[in-house]
Amino acid sequence: MSIAAQGTIAPLQPSRPATLLATLLLHPNSVVSIGALVRAVWDEEPPVSAKAALHTCVQRLRRLFAKYGVPGGEIEAVSGGYRIAAQAETLDLMRFRGLAARAHAAADPQAELALLREALALWRGPALSNVRSQVLHREEVPALDEERLSVVERVFDLEIALDRRREVLPELFTATRAHPTHEHFWEQLIESLYRTGRRAEALGEYRRIKRYLREQLGVDPGAALQQLELMVLRGNGSVVERAARPETGAVPLRLLTEAQILDRLQSAGLVRKQARGYQMHELLYVLTRDAAVVDHGAPEPGALLSGKDDVD
Repeated sequence: MSIAAQGTIAPLQPSRPATLLATLLLHPNSVVSIGALVRAVWDEEPPVSAKAALHTCVQRLRRLFAKYGVPGGEIEAVSGGYRIAAQAETLDLMRFRGLAARAHAAADPQAELALLREALALWRGPALSNVRSQVLHREEVPALDEERLSVVERVFDLEIALDRRREVLPELFTATRAHPTHEHFWEQLIESLYRTGRRAEALGEYRRIKRYLREQLGVDPGAALQQLELMVLRGNGSVVERAARPETGAVPLRLLTEAQILDRLQSAGLVRKQARGYQMHELLYVLTRDAAVVDHGAPEPGALLSGKDDVD
């Protein structure tokens, strides 16, 4: 958090006045009660003279505003608390939200993307990084982070829709590493890698997030990621190759040979050849079921394999 005025940017040092200011700015143009301010500034361990100490903090902030040319009357003492007056021109959080709202209303994807990029440029590091308040970091920062991440997610969706997958890949790698539990970032990364011809890397990224979720949270990837893995494994959508659709009639299907199926499954890591058959990945059953074609008694692809242990 910092103060910018007359061409000067002054980062605020961690202090009680900085925490007080942050609390007020999170609720611009609204009254924040004395109790809420005391709780945020002293983390539920207020001094006996907390009300007087708050007044002292306000005075210090007003002197700081005067030093940098910010009108001292911005912080108002009102019945039951304090209020800070702010507009989009003076508070980045309000400007960010205003730009996001304008972007949401934009009819043109290019215009929406430009507005969202402008909004994200207002963020300079983690929210409230120089504010020492466990209460704010526990109760306010997560919502701010989600607000920003929803805009980042939309930016990536727009870039992908505008066929800029290759250009956005560096940002997607950064986002997935910084926010490993945000599964939609992984969906965007894996599909972008696949669509730009980097299938092996796409599968590697799926295995990375699967391993992370299992080790850290004890859960599997969500349904969307699992379906995406199947799409990547199938290549063109299925083990069954589809011929060109004729103008009329059903789409003809061609069943791969046993050797072709086994070769593709081993290359994809779905089966591993052993002395007494094949060790099978848990997703193989879904894959072979979807790919199976029953044509005058033709065997199911899954019937060609034996052994049911998972492949890691």
